[in-house]
Amino acid sequence: MSKEELLEWRLAEPSNRASVEERRLDIGYPFGWYAAMLSSELQTGEVKPLRYFSTDLAIWRGEDGQVRMMEAYCKHLGAHLGHGGKVAGNLLECPFHAWRYDGEEGVVKEIPYSPSIPPQVKRKCMRTWHVAEANQVIWFWYHPEDIAPLYDVKHIPETSDPAWTPYDEASWTVWGSLQNMAENGVDFAHFKFIHGTASMPEAELGWGEWDRTGIVRAKMGTPRGEVDGTITSISNGPGQAWVRFTGICETLLIACVTPVEPDRMHVRYFYTQPREQAEGPMAGLARAIIKDVNKQLDQDKVVWDRQQYQPNPVICQGDGPIAQFRRFYARYYAEGDGVPKSMVAA
Repeated sequence: MSKEELLEWRLAEPSNRASVEERRLDIGYPFGWYAAMLSSELQTGEVKPLRYFSTDLAIWRGEDGQVRMMEAYCKHLGAHLGHGGKVAGNLLECPFHAWRYDGEEGVVKEIPYSPSIPPQVKRKCMRTWHVAEANQVIWFWYHPEDIAPLYDVKHIPETSDPAWTPYDEASWTVWGSLQNMAENGVDFAHFKFIHGTASMPEAELGWGEWDRTGIVRAKMGTPRGEVDGTITSISNGPGQAWVRFTGICETLLIACVTPVEPDRMHVRYFYTQPREQAEGPMAGLARAIIKDVNKQLDQDKVVWDRQQYQPNPVICQGDGPIAQFRRFYARYYAEGDGVPKSMVAA
């Protein structure tokens, strides 16, 4: 297909996928930090609508430069605050009757035409979200029980280093679940049969309290012959991940995957590379690395868009540590809201 057709296909809804229930994707959402948008996509005094985690949201940047996010519907008469809402200082003003909300306390602070504020909205009446900015991205903390963050967003030095290129972005809508996508990282057998690698890779895996690491060392083919390469992938919770490619042309990938619905993921890949490599004699090779990684996600997407979650998969030798991964990943689900114990592989 043409470049334009490929870009359209990456976002288009497939017509032949089964329902959430048929695919067993109604297992809740794992908690953690997730990407809302790039920092550059929200200017001071700007309001935007979002929808993530089956919830309509309004996000804005106050005059103090801080980002705030809140559920979208006004408690007065239900207007969507993200469509036509305004920033009043650091408050969010409803487009319907100008009720003004505090995005940290979740209360109504001002009603311009009324001498009093109803007591129901003088106390917390709107869900607000913990927000952080790092790596040129606005992150928000999701937890189904609305508890405070259990760990912090990681700052990646290269993302603010002027010696590295501005982000090169690729975007997809994946019509599947975050659980299935996450397991892909330890499913070593699929690399040969989906991505066409000569052999199945072996990785050194590390499991922390909230983070996990995978290091793959392999021979990589280049126009100059084979070179030793390393791919290091790190996940900080289920929503913040990054990958470093070294050996050919250094490449850092910031991988942002945020659930919209149980069967819909918003995926944005942001790449940065050393300017001396990406803008020098190795520029063609640098672009080829990005193109190849995007191609691999295209290949995975064909499966993910229609994949069913198997609570008790039949695993064989060579599959990779899928059972161990499930035991680790289960910590990101709140009790009673995520993968039941019976669905976590033993």
